[in-house]
Amino acid sequence: MAGGGERWIVSAKRVLGDFRLFRATELTSLGPHGKEGRFVVLDPPDWAVVIPVIERNGSRRILAVRQFRHGIGEALTEFPGGVVEPGEDPAVAAERELLEETGYKAGRIIHLGTCSPNPAFMSNAYHVFAALDSVLVAEQSLDEHEIVDVEEYSEDELLAGMGQPPWTHALMMTAAWYYRRWLESGLKR
Repeated sequence: MAGGGERWIVSAKRVLGDFRLFRATELTSLGPHGKEGRFVVLDPPDWAVVIPVIERNGSRRILAVRQFRHGIGEALTEFPGGVVEPGEDPAVAAERELLEETGYKAGRIIHLGTCSPNPAFMSNAYHVFAALDSVLVAEQSLDEHEIVDVEEYSEDELLAGMGQPPWTHALMMTAAWYYRRWLESGLKR
């Protein structure tokens, strides 16, 4: 009997369309159980998100951004982030997104983890960083259709609010989990 961890063999690929945010490809694959199936895979670029940490009055504060999300028709609070451009290092993308969306620059950037956003049908990676010793150095520099409000939270308030509005974005909860794990590891500095 075939196991669930065995590799499928792709016999054909057909691009269904290129939709700017992702390319959709149909795969025809033969499973280890001897049956062939057709599967749609979305190929978006990798994403990078950054949790900006600032020190204020002896406590850690976290910067966040609030923006409208067309998929659900609501505004959500998130960490700054976006697409990793082709050939761009994910840490550089995280620093770029931080500066563009908030005007803050990281003193140090720390990689907290990388995961697959939805490997059932997506091929990209999601990179999570912390930006320590972040300082305001510029005005926001947003893309044409970005409207982003910058918000500030205490670290405790932010972590306690994950999973409740306006913190319901699953990828932001994943980023917060990586951040909490990093904090609990004792590698804070």
